[in-house]
Amino acid sequence: MRIERFSHHKVAHAFALILLTAGTAHTQTHQAPETTRLIDSVQGPALYMAYCAVCHGPDGKGGGPMAKSLKIATPDLTRIALTNGGTYPAARVQRVISGEEVLASGHGTRAMPVWGPVFSQIAWDQDLGRMRIYNLSKYLESLQSRK
Repeated sequence: MRIERFSHHKVAHAFALILLTAGTAHTQTHQAPETTRLIDSVQGPALYMAYCAVCHGPDGKGGGPMAKSLKIATPDLTRIALTNGGTYPAARVQRVISGEEVLASGHGTRAMPVWGPVFSQIAWDQDLGRMRIYNLSKYLESLQSRK
């Protein structure tokens, strides 16, 4: 598995992108997918660092720089399997990432941005959205805590 290295510029750009996208989730006005730039990689670790780590932290435990500004506590993604009887629910995780399944929240709105439309932007004359979502889910599966 190849993990890409990110320049400070790419990390700053991804952080700004997440700030914009996360902000729209709270106001329930969604940014058009074509205005959110995809990173070049379709690999799970790179997608996670670009789109998820700002809230969920680089280790997946919820300590990203945006986590403190959110109304709802950012979940620890390393405990998904533990909270599901020891089994990682890959299909459900993919539905949550894509926006096909809404997570229950105390405020009645979806706090996590919907990545399905963003990940499905046409790149290289292909819609690689499902591959991105699958790869991101597989990466999250690799982060699962055993205890």
